[in-house]
Amino acid sequence: MLTIALSKGRILEQTLPLLKKAGLEIADDELNSRKLILDTNLDDVKVIIIRATDVPVFVQHGAADMGIAGKDVLLEHGANNLFEVLDLGIAKCKLMVAAKSSDHLNENTLKVATKYVNSAKRYFEKQGQSCEIIKLYGAMELAPVVGLSHCIVDLVDTGNTLKANGLIPLDHIEDISSRLVINSASFKTKNTQIKTWISAIENNL
Repeated sequence: MLTIALSKGRILEQTLPLLKKAGLEIADDELNSRKLILDTNLDDVKVIIIRATDVPVFVQHGAADMGIAGKDVLLEHGANNLFEVLDLGIAKCKLMVAAKSSDHLNENTLKVATKYVNSAKRYFEKQGQSCEIIKLYGAMELAPVVGLSHCIVDLVDTGNTLKANGLIPLDHIEDISSRLVINSASFKTKNTQIKTWISAIENNL
């Protein structure tokens, strides 16, 4: 049995057609059910649909053999027991620093609001910039507006949300898209099966 962990939301919407091209389908009644482990059109493949941040955790610990998650999540999680094998080129956006103006980045100790704590720390350390990270889970754009932070580190797609809140994207940290990751132990024990799926997915990108 092969178990694949998929991210909820936008990534799932763009993943399902890709998997269908590769030969894996999940019936609508399965997707709309309250079941946590979903059947597919293949007897030897099950799917779990979970929060994006949980995908690398499930794959790392072998609860799923394969998973699809955004690069932003993988950067935060790290690469323990994971092989990142394919850039699927879906759910594209950018991880960026944004503020009301570039002047707000000229602080001795920069206050940075973000949920991407590890990525933000790494980025500002590389810049030689001292920073204080303020972890938020949402409403990131509000932080500089109300004086909670000097800037934010967040995903930017169209930039419309930033603009609506008086912020501008300034520094580009990383291009983000969804990646296929494999549990390192599963890659050994289920090598043929996993390689077949990697090829099937890659051939339909």
